Amino acid sequence: MSELDALLEELRGLPPTRPSDARDLEALLTGVKSAAGRWADVLYEVQESARSIAGPRTAAALEVAFRRAEESYVELEFALRDCVRKTGRHQLGR
Repeated sequence: MSELDALLEELRGLPPTRPSDARDLEALLTGVKSAAGRWADVLYEVQESARSIAGPRTAAALEVAFRRAEESYVELEFALRDCVRKTGRHQLGR
């Protein structure tokens, strides 16, 4: 299974409903953060493979997309840590 297929499968596994409490939110954030990490990995691979093929504008756009995906992952990590603190749980996962 490719990394992109794994990402799509992970996204399909996210709960279809809104979280109803802090524990549901924590579970959702854990899944979303993991998917964001996979998305950053996918964009990194695309960026690396396009480096020798694409022009400078494409390369720059891919670099920005990858950086934004990484930033999204980090922000989700902050959100999850805050949520974990509020629920009193101490385990984080990717």
